[in-house]
Amino acid sequence: MHDDLVERDVTANGPNWLWLADFTEHPTGEGKLYLCAIKDAWSNRIVGYSIASRMKSRLAVNALHNARSRRGDVAGCVIHTDRGSQFRSRRFVRALHQHHMIGSMGRVGAAGDNAAMESFFGLLQNNVLDRQTWSTRQQLRTAIVTWIERTYHRRRRQRSLSRLTPIEYETIMTPLASQAA
Repeated sequence: MHDDLVERDVTANGPNWLWLADFTEHPTGEGKLYLCAIKDAWSNRIVGYSIASRMKSRLAVNALHNARSRRGDVAGCVIHTDRGSQFRSRRFVRALHQHHMIGSMGRVGAAGDNAAMESFFGLLQNNVLDRQTWSTRQQLRTAIVTWIERTYHRRRRQRSLSRLTPIEYETIMTPLASQAA
């Protein structure tokens, strides 16, 4: 178990300072599909995610590895989660240590502790999940990835980012030297 290092303050002074992670699920004709997503609190960009038919610790670990491979050196980054068993698992804690990251967990029974991730999932729910009935997991998986990569990252302007998209915000606010790397 990790202490709550965030205490509902989900602001970050730069990229890879604070990441937020959580799970969501949605039914299909083949059964439920689970998504673990990780968001950079600085730019609201989804830096890593993993999608599977079972909600196991491997889903959270894969999302973390995906985020790490996209972002490079993340040593010292705080990753804030709820107290779900996947985030308390040995596999996930081992992955945090491997990447030299710092775990943080919200309080028990305090859903508002991770409200920034819940708002992302609310957008996903309204814009993808509840738009139709999904026959297969693959259909839903494709719709989720398309919405995150094309719409959320590149088209959805956000008031908290001065009406920029997460990609625009990171491009403008990241020094040129680190963009080249």
